[in-house]
Amino acid sequence: VLLVRNRMEFRALGSKCPHYGAPLSKGVLRGERLRCPWHGACFNIQTGDIEEYPSLDCLPCFKVTVEGGKVFVTAKKKVLTLPAVTKHKQHLGLPQCLLNQHTMLLLGGGVAALVCAETLRQEGFTGRIIMATKEKHVPYDKSKLSKAMNLKAEDVYLRKPEFLKARGIELWTEKEAVSVDFQKQKVHFMDGSSQKYNQLLIATGSHSSFLQVPGADLQHVCLLQTPEDSSKILELATGKNVVIIGASFIGTRLELGIKSSATALKPTSVQCSLEFPSECSNQLPFPFQMLQNKGVKFYMKAELRELKGKDGKVSEAVLASGEKLPADVVVMGIGVFPNSAFLKDTSIARDDSGAILVDLHMQTNIPHVFAAGDVVSFPVALLNGKRSSIRHQQVAEAHGHIAALNMLQKKKELHTVPFFWTTMFGKSIRYAGCGDGYTDTVVKGSLEQQKFLIFYIRDGVVTAAASLNCDPMVSLVAEVLHSGRQISKEEAE
Repeated sequence: VLLVRNRMEFRALGSKCPHYGAPLSKGVLRGERLRCPWHGACFNIQTGDIEEYPSLDCLPCFKVTVEGGKVFVTAKKKVLTLPAVTKHKQHLGLPQCLLNQHTMLLLGGGVAALVCAETLRQEGFTGRIIMATKEKHVPYDKSKLSKAMNLKAEDVYLRKPEFLKARGIELWTEKEAVSVDFQKQKVHFMDGSSQKYNQLLIATGSHSSFLQVPGADLQHVCLLQTPEDSSKILELATGKNVVIIGASFIGTRLELGIKSSATALKPTSVQCSLEFPSECSNQLPFPFQMLQNKGVKFYMKAELRELKGKDGKVSEAVLASGEKLPADVVVMGIGVFPNSAFLKDTSIARDDSGAILVDLHMQTNIPHVFAAGDVVSFPVALLNGKRSSIRHQQVAEAHGHIAALNMLQKKKELHTVPFFWTTMFGKSIRYAGCGDGYTDTVVKGSLEQQKFLIFYIRDGVVTAAASLNCDPMVSLVAEVLHSGRQISKEEAE
């Protein structure tokens, strides 16, 4: 049990974050919000309810009394060992048509669609909910695909099939949408079937980019998109020469997950998603230094010219410089594109990349049609309302939650601080905010000693923070940014 005092009020809650079991006593308390130190999940200390994702479950709350200067907590023993059950509201304020007549059709089987479906039920919606996905699995934790490559698909499931069934959420697997008739409010699928809807959520995610170079169609040139891809890459690559195209965090995680001789190319056209400065101008940016020390060879600003093969399998990667790299396996990790091609020639608004444009209600320009997750571009408060696509689990879950509320006519706006996490060699890396376009940094601690906090500054104020082995500090910055309070460069220093 975690005992919390907010001024002179005491609360007792579950002591571990339901997401990955982080000790909440190491977290951040600000007002009535308790934020997890590991991955930024946030809970209301009065109710235990989720205030920020990625946790899908709330915290249990226990009775607290104060007598004679002593605090007493009362709880049933068996409750202490069970996950909290998210409270369901009893049809509060919902129009009658939303209770049992409407069909909510959710395209996609990721966390955005999952949270949307669960929120609809939690808010008292009793009508039909359908999740249609081209995947063959229930929603799973995609962040683990590059972090724990030896796991089976069932090991990374976020919810079991029986969980969805018990809540009346229909899951249609291997059901890919091919077109939408917005006037007739009908979706057509690859298998020739169709489904009408009253409200539609498009949360079809994104697909990995494939570098179009000669030889890209050879065997053992891979993408990482599904649990099957993860186990296949691990099996093929163990003990072999692996070339990874792209030096984003997906790429660097792969270099850790594969026991092999790894080479990482950072193409000139691809930027690292999270930039750490280095102690000296001639050094690789952190965390590439750690990987280099473990035998990973980096080719920064390199360009892949072609892939050569032997017996139909890739054997060599040739750079534009003419240098040849032995390659038994090649993994493409150069970014993603929105899964929105099926909306081509429709009136839905998309940007040049294909991302669906939504407002802060996750509403598209089409009535009764919402979108969420990797497939959207949305206004970001930390970028002064500029649109962006932030493709990460916590953001997608926040999208799904807000979309569900507005499908139920709740008129709620998105208000979340993006929170990113990873671990390398037992060292935790955390990032909160949106540092796009930063012009200055303030570093506290030491990169050399591998314990530091970095503030990213734009227009004289902090817009993001990153850390190595300073988890609670990034959670604290996230809470301040969430409140709308600005942190000046002088305060950061």
